[in-house]
Amino acid sequence: MSPDWTQTGVVAVALLIGAATVVLHYEGLRWMARHFGNSRDPIRRHVMLAIIFGLVALHVTEIGLFGVSLWAVLHLPGSGSIAGAHPVGIFDAMYLSAVTYTTVGFGDLAPVGKIRFIAATEALLGLMMITWSASFTYLEMSRHWRRR
Repeated sequence: MSPDWTQTGVVAVALLIGAATVVLHYEGLRWMARHFGNSRDPIRRHVMLAIIFGLVALHVTEIGLFGVSLWAVLHLPGSGSIAGAHPVGIFDAMYLSAVTYTTVGFGDLAPVGKIRFIAATEALLGLMMITWSASFTYLEMSRHWRRR
C-alpha cells in the first residue's frame, strides 16, 4: 500500500500551524507581561484595556493562521472540503476557523474529509489559548487592580 501524501500533508500542516500558534501566543503574552507589567500608569484601566485588545489581536491572528492554512490545504486534491460552502472562498475558511477555534461548533459550515484533522487540532488549541488568555488576564488584573 502506498503512503497517502495528502493525509501526511494535512497532518504536517496541522502540527506546524499548531506549533506556530503556541509560540505566537507565548511570545505575545510574554511581550505584554514585560511591556505592561511594570506600568507606572496611575489609571490602571488603560493597561488592562491594552492587554485585552492585545489578546483579541493574538486570537484573531491565530484564527487567521488556521483559516489561511485550511484554505490553502483545500487546494490539494483529496484533502476534503467545507460542507455548506460552494465554492469555498477564503472568508468561508476564516469563518470555519473562527467557529472551530472558539469551539462554538459546526453549524452552517463543517469540515469534510482529511481537513477534519486540522479542525480538531484548532479546536483543542483554541480552547487552550483562550483559557491561557483568561488565566493571564486574571493574573494581570489581580496585579493592576490591587488596592493601594
